[in-house]
Amino acid sequence: MTAIETRLIERLKQLPPGRVAEVVDFVEFLAAREERAAAAARLGEAFAKIDALGLPPLSEAEIEAEVQADRQERRQGA
Repeated sequence: MTAIETRLIERLKQLPPGRVAEVVDFVEFLAAREERAAAAARLGEAFAKIDALGLPPLSEAEIEAEVQADRQERRQGA
């Protein structure tokens, strides 16, 4: 265990249960924020890769055709 971990545990032991619950909530909030930031970074990387392909954007009609084809395929498979 690192010195900071030991220090945090000792400080937590001195807090009343209600305050410990607040600390837990805050730590979970920080972890969720880090997870969202990592997901956003991955999404940005994916968009950059897609953009690097240089493909023209799909038209509304092309998108609708793909959606309809997928729906039809699902109906036949069900």
